[in-house]
Amino acid sequence: MADKPNEDIKAMSFEDALAALERIVDDLEKGDVPLEQSIAIYERGEALKRHCDQLLKAAEAKVEKIRLSREGKPEGTEPLDPD
Repeated sequence: MADKPNEDIKAMSFEDALAALERIVDDLEKGDVPLEQSIAIYERGEALKRHCDQLLKAAEAKVEKIRLSREGKPEGTEPLDPD
């Protein structure tokens, strides 16, 4: 395990982090996890959620939209949120 709790999350892909988060939600919904363990996995879930949010924001920043000419033909791309 990592030196710090949840340190391994930083290296996870979006898909891996989302799958881990889904497992945590399933475990918590079952209700058969001891209280202390529930708290620990809830905290891990929050860390996974933050990581997924960061990865999504980074992906959104890379998304480009297609710029169309007056004739409706693609002529290039531009950033999704130009400054």
